[in-house]
Amino acid sequence: MEKRISLKREVKITMVLVLAFVLLSAIYLVLVKFKGNSEPELLNYVPSKVVTNEDIPVVKEETKLLNPYTDSNVKIGKYYYDYKADKTKQENSITENDNTYMQNSGIDFIASNTFDVISSQNGEVTNVKEDELLGKTIEIKHDNNYMSIYQSLSEVNVKKGDQVTAGQIIGKSGHNKLDEELGNHLHYELYIDGKIVNPEDHLNKEIKSSKNQQ
Repeated sequence: MEKRISLKREVKITMVLVLAFVLLSAIYLVLVKFKGNSEPELLNYVPSKVVTNEDIPVVKEETKLLNPYTDSNVKIGKYYYDYKADKTKQENSITENDNTYMQNSGIDFIASNTFDVISSQNGEVTNVKEDELLGKTIEIKHDNNYMSIYQSLSEVNVKKGDQVTAGQIIGKSGHNKLDEELGNHLHYELYIDGKIVNPEDHLNKEIKSSKNQQ
């Protein structure tokens, strides 16, 4: 009479796992052979859109029109004549010469001592002259059809045709015969697209694109 060999439960489980592993290995080898014995192809993921430097948003750097001076003691002595301004400011914007009253076409910056005059922005010096009434004058053409004029200078450090940068010292404040009562000062005018404007509306503000360049 034959004896039956009783296998422990753990041994049975181990045998089943081994058989399953062998079976899966055989299936894998058949599949690999079916594909020409090649290694499984690894695919590199490529995004549908390649990001370049041009796709990175660029923070626009503001270009501001600078005050034509750096001395903290400088203040406004006479305002630009604005027909919308109050009566007191308008009275301060009148220039009298030889019994003739004229509306001030710019701003007069005053200080007790002579101060450096700087270019409000990058540009080209288009004219340097000396006038009997207005004193030494510098005219600078900037981008976007902006033009600044600096009068009543005691000293000029640039000449016609020079390229200047924003903040560059171009001269010093002085006196003129037209506004003798102001004493030491700088008369500053601003033109945009050939039209005179109130400098107060544009100084320390971003330079806007000219209508003539759009």
